Amino acid sequence: MVDQSWMLVAINEAKSAAQSGDVPVGAVLVDASGKQLGTGRNRREVDQDPTAHAELEALRAATRALGHWRLAGATLYVTLEPCPMCAGALVNARIARLVYGCTDPKAGAVDTLFAIGRDLRLNHRFTTTGGVLADECQALLRDFFAQLRHRNRSAGSPHDVQGS
Repeated sequence: MVDQSWMLVAINEAKSAAQSGDVPVGAVLVDASGKQLGTGRNRREVDQDPTAHAELEALRAATRALGHWRLAGATLYVTLEPCPMCAGALVNARIARLVYGCTDPKAGAVDTLFAIGRDLRLNHRFTTTGGVLADECQALLRDFFAQLRHRNRSAGSPHDVQGS
């Protein structure tokens, strides 16, 4: 039940990202005692920054608040399975656990395409729990891209709209 409660916080962040025109992915970082350390949402479009993923935004907020980069014992909740860049950052931040909503068949780097958080060759590993409120997380993405495709068709755009 705790995982679902924190995932709802991440879902609210994802909704805010969508309202700003970004792909609806949200994240929240929580310490071992259950205290919220930071939140993040996709800001790639807003900031015109390819690294402004929800996970990295949450990590940055937490490390600014704590004054250090090591997040031992922390759990990251994110609505979409992290990409390779974000999964690598989670290893480097030394988080203890990752909880995500839906898988990412195009870029998922902890279960779908890669297993970065469990790779024994790396200097740190974290446990992973996937599928928490997956239907809700997937619906946000599906609805966002359906609306984007509709807008592009209405505007006469010749470009095919692809995922994140």
